[in-house]
Amino acid sequence: MAPAIVSQRSEAAEQAVAWTGRVSLTPRILAVNIFALLLLAGGFFYLDSFRTRILDGRVVQAAREARLMAEALSAVGPAERDPLLARLARDTGARLRLYDANGATIADSRQLGVANFRLEDPDHDGLAKRSARWLDAGIDRIVRAPLAPGYRERRNGREWSDVAAVQAGKPFSVTIWRAPDRTPVITAAAPLPGGRALMSSVNARDVTERVRLERFRLSVVLMVAAVISIGLSLFLARTIVNPLRRLARAAVRVRLGRAREVVVPRLPDRRDEIGMLARALSDMSLALRARIDATEAFAADVTHELKNPLASLRSAVDGLERVHDPVLQARLMAIVKDDVHRLDRLISDISDASRLDAQLSRATFEPVDIAAMIGAMVDDRLHRGVARDVRLRFDRPDPAPLIVQGEGARLERVFANLLDNAISFSPDGGLVSIAARRDQAMLEIRVEDEGPGVPEEAREAIFRRFHSVRPSSEGFGEHSGLGLAIARTIVDGHQGEITVEQREDRASGARFVVRLPLVPEVAA
Repeated sequence: MAPAIVSQRSEAAEQAVAWTGRVSLTPRILAVNIFALLLLAGGFFYLDSFRTRILDGRVVQAAREARLMAEALSAVGPAERDPLLARLARDTGARLRLYDANGATIADSRQLGVANFRLEDPDHDGLAKRSARWLDAGIDRIVRAPLAPGYRERRNGREWSDVAAVQAGKPFSVTIWRAPDRTPVITAAAPLPGGRALMSSVNARDVTERVRLERFRLSVVLMVAAVISIGLSLFLARTIVNPLRRLARAAVRVRLGRAREVVVPRLPDRRDEIGMLARALSDMSLALRARIDATEAFAADVTHELKNPLASLRSAVDGLERVHDPVLQARLMAIVKDDVHRLDRLISDISDASRLDAQLSRATFEPVDIAAMIGAMVDDRLHRGVARDVRLRFDRPDPAPLIVQGEGARLERVFANLLDNAISFSPDGGLVSIAARRDQAMLEIRVEDEGPGVPEEAREAIFRRFHSVRPSSEGFGEHSGLGLAIARTIVDGHQGEITVEQREDRASGARFVVRLPLVPEVAA
């Protein structure tokens, strides 16, 4: 059940992010960077709260000033009222108006010569101010800032909500209005004795200017960041997406069976993960090309090797139909049996050789005592008898176990092939010696015979498939020419090596050397 659960979870995870597989890397890189810019653009929301805090402070200030000025005006007589009202208007920068209980205007700072409250006509503004207003309107709409009511003058004081509120008994009243040029206008009213009311009006244009200045600075930062972000995104797309597309196109051509025509770019100048991927894909394509070539060569060799016994078998079968002499028929039947036996052995070896790589890749390696294995093989052969009275000797100077990590049956096949090869080339009564010793972290096994040896120019060729140079005493077709090739494949699969060299004692014969890594716990 566990594999099924894991599979379901992995499939669910893949479905959860399946939408990303439909989007190219370039827009995804741009989207990530633009998302970061949107977070920066969130500063406009902060500026809206910044403006709100400033206006809240100005509202408190306007209410306090209105109450103080109302108390000051209540303390003076009619003769001193107008000069005090004008002076207070100049000091506070506000337009001050005094209304009676019926809303009629008693005094107005503008009529007293203090014209410090002036609203700008947006129709006469230049392009810069109109653009600023449009930008304000757009940002206010985006951040959903509340829209204040439009400011307009009233003829009667009671038409002002603030005046009506204080005359109704409230200690003060403050309202924020919106001027035609979108700047805030703050009106505040405070009561005076006798039902009178004082109202101040201030055009807080400085608040809008401060917010616009901060918005301009943020906009400049945002534009610069956008240019840099888009440039970096395009740079990343060029340095990441383009190489990946080149690698993908090359991989597709390899998949379509054009491996020999494709040169996978290795990107030697790149030392990052993409460079590693490019070199890995290039090496993989070269290995695939080599594997394809080896498979084709192997198929050609198999065809060639099968044709010889088949031709002999066909000739013998055709002869059986025409020959009636019992002696000749018996000879032809012997040829047929030999060819059938040869084909059977050849097909078995071909099957083993063709599946060996895949089987080794799936094999589970376990500790194997090579010394005990070779000792048992030698004892078994001596017990059964060796052809032509060839002697076998196993030299083991180290009594400790010689353990490697591997598959016992395959390693036994290696040394069985080497022993068969040494015995077949040894003269009658010759000696085949096997020696095993430690060489630091490696185990070295030597198999020596007293045969003719291997010429130096042929020491690599003998490990090729179907390369068979047999002794003259051996019957034709008794070996497939795959024994040493199979031995090298098995040794390579165990991270070892097998070579052939001349004997050190200068005696005739060959020496095959197998080197395998020892298990670290027992390595010398």
